Amino acid sequence: MLPERHTPLPNGSKDLPEGPVSHQALSRQVTKLNTELRHHAATDVLRAALTTVPRLTLVSSFGAESVVLLHLTSMVDKDLPVLFIDTELLFAETLVYQQELTERLGLRNVTILRSGNIAQTDPDTTLHQRDPDACCALRKTQPLQTALHGFDGWITGRKRFQSGSRAALAHFETEERGDEARPRIKVNPLAYWSAQDVQDYMAENRLPRHPLVGKGYPSIGCMPCTSPVKPGEDPRAGRWRNTKKDECGIHFENGKMIRSGALT
Repeated sequence: MLPERHTPLPNGSKDLPEGPVSHQALSRQVTKLNTELRHHAATDVLRAALTTVPRLTLVSSFGAESVVLLHLTSMVDKDLPVLFIDTELLFAETLVYQQELTERLGLRNVTILRSGNIAQTDPDTTLHQRDPDACCALRKTQPLQTALHGFDGWITGRKRFQSGSRAALAHFETEERGDEARPRIKVNPLAYWSAQDVQDYMAENRLPRHPLVGKGYPSIGCMPCTSPVKPGEDPRAGRWRNTKKDECGIHFENGKMIRSGALT
């Protein structure tokens, strides 16, 4: 259950306010939400987010663990907008999984995002070899940031156990957007879940797993930059193997890219 007194945004839950004072007010509200919901279930966090944030979306990679958050969302609001980024370099298995999972969970508002500049910027599909950061920016970051302009907040599947930089991750965060005046709220319903919690939830609810997980892919991105993981390796060892890169760049803090962990 939610706390009896659940406070909306500082301006009456109509629109996120603007200006420095509004940022402080929003930060205070996020702190209050985190205090109220610290020991509540993920579905409570989702319901609170839907009550609090005027225009909210969920961003999903439909990857190895994505089914958990998507299933929870489907139980709360099947009409919640879901954004899926098709980089046009994804595994065929991911594309099929996205379609099948959307239908099985009854998600009614899934939007597929694609870059409109691939033909001009990466005509021979070799940008990932020459400049993987630029490739991710072209195919993932830019399309997502453009789509998020229409939303006041977004839901992610990030969890504390995924990396050291997420060890203090809370259910709610404020997200600055570079030069834009209006902040955004980021919601992390699974912040306190452990890796075992995720696996148990999948098993208990008999949720379909991404077909590549059984083939040695515990973390799944684009086909050219994802390889199978050997026993004993870090689950993300197959992402951008033999490079210093470890994040596609879709998570930002104070306008800067955060390089850690997976999207969902």
